[in-house]
Amino acid sequence: MTIAHLLEDFAPQTPVVAMPEINEAEIEEQKLASYETGYSAGWDDAVTAKDNEVTKISSELASSLEDLSFTFHEAQSQLLETLDPMFKVLTSAVLPDAMAASFGHHIVDQLTDMAKSQADQPINIVVSPGEGAAVRALLTRSFSVPVTVREDVGLSAGQAFLKVGGVERELNSAALIDAIKDSIEAFSHQMTEDSNYG
Repeated sequence: MTIAHLLEDFAPQTPVVAMPEINEAEIEEQKLASYETGYSAGWDDAVTAKDNEVTKISSELASSLEDLSFTFHEAQSQLLETLDPMFKVLTSAVLPDAMAASFGHHIVDQLTDMAKSQADQPINIVVSPGEGAAVRALLTRSFSVPVTVREDVGLSAGQAFLKVGGVERELNSAALIDAIKDSIEAFSHQMTEDSNYG
């Protein structure tokens, strides 16, 4: 005989419920559903993160391009402000002096070019008052055909008419300098407009 009847029983007095049978197919379906749910959530998170990254990069690129554009326009404006006085000095002082100093040589160069197609033809040169002597000094060493140099009060300094046989040319340093000034002013104006209005 056992002594179990002498000892107090502390076991719960609830009936034992039988566990339902576990179906392996249902477990596999639940695992697959959990996997699909987790995979889908991970994919959505990855797409959202990528979209956020693209948005951030696009925003930073736009900001950088805006800064770069501002820096370019600022540099362009400063360069123009620096170059403008230099261009004015160049066209008002340096260029006229250089043209005056080389005017006789320019006449000789033009006559040489014209004489290529008009060999042994007389040369006629009309210059402004006071420039005839300098032109004659250059021509005596360069040409073997008869050369006539005449001064005309109707011409301004830096202006000359050349005729070799049937070919004629006009040289006008003042008009050339004015054209250069106009080009520089148009360039400066366009750059200022571009700088102000993008």
